[in-house]
Amino acid sequence: MEQHKNEQQTGGQGPTPFAQSYFHGTKADLNVGDLIAAGFNSNFGQRKNAKYIFLTATLDAAIWGAELAIGAGRERIYVVEPTGPIEDDPDLTDKKFPGNPTKSYRSTHPFKVIGEVTVWQGHAPEQVKAMKDGLERLKEQGIHSLND
Repeated sequence: MEQHKNEQQTGGQGPTPFAQSYFHGTKADLNVGDLIAAGFNSNFGQRKNAKYIFLTATLDAAIWGAELAIGAGRERIYVVEPTGPIEDDPDLTDKKFPGNPTKSYRSTHPFKVIGEVTVWQGHAPEQVKAMKDGLERLKEQGIHSLND
């Protein structure tokens, strides 16, 4: 009886102990409890003060974020918790990748660092170089981020 009542309250699905995990790839050295906020120089586009910050629900997209981030620091992937609403990242969704298969999002609200992924496998160096070369070609063509 109690389970049936609970299923009615959750739209027919039983309760789940799992929540969506989000990741943020960067070269910044952060600690659990730190906030990642907008307003710093972006890693992409025109590299001006970012209006948004980014997170993803896939480890692969977070790895790309860490590998493509500017700076000399070590590549890091943090597990983050949004503190406000998130929305699809238009650079990686809509017409480019309908349905948001990379599960990439943006927000103007900070993300709280709740952990770090310390063991992960990066992309092959030639893949990273090809991606950076492609981003450079877009920049040379005057094609900038929709997030600028």
